[in-house]
Amino acid sequence: MKDALFIGLMSGTSIDAIDSALVRCEGDYVQLLATHQHDIPEPVRARIAELSHPGANEIERMGPLDRELGRLFADASLALLAEAGERAGHVRAIGSHGQTVRHRPPSNCAAADSFTLQLGDPNTIAEITGITTIADFRGRDIAAGGEGAPLAPAFHAAAFAKEGVNRAIVNIGGIANASLLAGRELRMGFDTGPGNTLLDHWIRRHRNLDFDRDGHWSSAGTVVDALLQDLLQDPYFARTGPRSSGKEAFNLNWLDSYLAGHPGLQEQDVQATLAELTATTIARAINSSGVRISEVYICGGGAHNHDLMQRLRRQLPLASLALTTTIGMDPDWVEAVTFAWLAHRTLEGLAGNAPAVTGASGARVLGGIYPA
Repeated sequence: MKDALFIGLMSGTSIDAIDSALVRCEGDYVQLLATHQHDIPEPVRARIAELSHPGANEIERMGPLDRELGRLFADASLALLAEAGERAGHVRAIGSHGQTVRHRPPSNCAAADSFTLQLGDPNTIAEITGITTIADFRGRDIAAGGEGAPLAPAFHAAAFAKEGVNRAIVNIGGIANASLLAGRELRMGFDTGPGNTLLDHWIRRHRNLDFDRDGHWSSAGTVVDALLQDLLQDPYFARTGPRSSGKEAFNLNWLDSYLAGHPGLQEQDVQATLAELTATTIARAINSSGVRISEVYICGGGAHNHDLMQRLRRQLPLASLALTTTIGMDPDWVEAVTFAWLAHRTLEGLAGNAPAVTGASGARVLGGIYPA
């Protein structure tokens, strides 16, 4: 059934790689068939990071980067197919999230000024792969008054909801987000705040490592409670209702502004405090939701951070905590599968957003279609 095959592409705020997943989609049924992680060259990663914050000559820098990322996304798709022994002609469509370089949701600015921008030219992807490509999934939700993010909760509900059980599906990428499921109902979803982004940037600054493997560095540090309490005063953590965020809000400049009031801290203790910040903001968002959650499942890169998982267990003592592997999907590939599923929804003329999550004025078919 070639019409049931889709590719999902995802590159997140960590800018570590392009995740590509070959997925069979039939109705709400999804089956992960093959995966591939495609490297983003360091010079390209640096250009993405620079463009993620306001600077000079942005359009001239953005245009070539958009095309280059399109080529990388196409290469990731073709590499996936080669490894899977599958032909491009057997794939109905590619769903590409793209690489976010700016996210200004209505919860953070005037609604008329809100926008979201992802790079990775879908025309280029379609041209190189010969596969219909669907992209710009966030834009229609923004146009309908929504946050444009997170988009994963609708998929989480379709894939992981279970009658009679209240579950939280928590994705810990650069930014963390949570989907709260009351039985089959998606009750709410939101970005909780920083996931791995501050942890990654801090260890890169001080130890020249891309990430804190297993949370080894943070686990040996001591949480600085005074710093933690200051960080928790950021207005984002007090927001309720639809909300989304990004590295525009949580970055090293943000952290440095708080560290200025706490001179002389040990670098390792700051890392421990950042891990506690991630765990605390996830747990508080779940506990304050009004939904009595009994099961919490983790996906995303943070699922491999042993120290972070231990902190979450301490913060959520009344719920079981496990990886999404337990309910049928590898935690590394949930996001890529999400965009394969969204591409399927788009071609079927079905809504892909969840207004209860994003605050959009209604359900909308998401994404632009770029034919093969």
